[in-house]
Amino acid sequence: MGNSALKAHLETAQKTGVFQLTGKGLTEFPEDLQKLTSNLRTIDLSNNKIELLPPLIGKFSFLKSLVLNNNKLTALPEELCKLKKLETLHLNGNHLRQLPAAFGQLLALKTLNLSGNQLQTVPAQLCGLLHLDVVDLSKNQIQNVPDSVGELQAIELNLNQNQISQISVQISHCPRLKVLRLEENCLELSMLPQSILSDSQISLLAVEGNLFEIKKLRELEGYDKYMERFTATKKKFA
Repeated sequence: MGNSALKAHLETAQKTGVFQLTGKGLTEFPEDLQKLTSNLRTIDLSNNKIELLPPLIGKFSFLKSLVLNNNKLTALPEELCKLKKLETLHLNGNHLRQLPAAFGQLLALKTLNLSGNQLQTVPAQLCGLLHLDVVDLSKNQIQNVPDSVGELQAIELNLNQNQISQISVQISHCPRLKVLRLEENCLELSMLPQSILSDSQISLLAVEGNLFEIKKLRELEGYDKYMERFTATKKKFA
């Protein structure tokens, strides 16, 4: 992509607060963007070949949305965690194995999409994020869901298409969790905490494609309580 094209994009971004450059084969984050650190509210660089997010990302202090789906990121810089206004972070289809230690400082974060990466556990850093609504960790390599998950504030947690065979009973203590997606994992029925049914806020539990028949779920103690929540939610949105 020529400089003149980039210049045109930068001029537009200065006026709109949105910089979008997708599917252009970029191998690195455009350095010229740092001229717009105080303008930009949205950066979308999806479907490129970016391997590294530079530390200067931490300077975009007004950024609300960062979209880097389908790139080649293997790690995120700690500087990303300085983005105090960031509400939406989409990182689908990269090669991330973990999140920066300071990730819990992204206090405005509402939507986090990490589908199709190489995470092996539910990152504990997510538990400090009080405004988190939706967390998508589908299509990773997660094998178990640790005790720290009980602190998660999300309303929806998507763990579809992982390798999960164990889930901490603490998941039923999540204060706001309404939707839990666990489709296509490696769960035996005995490994599904019954408290999810009998004693949680969860009103939609999706568990198709595991190592048990769905009809067996209906025989578990607490299933009727779960169905009450499920039906009440359905009525609310009907």
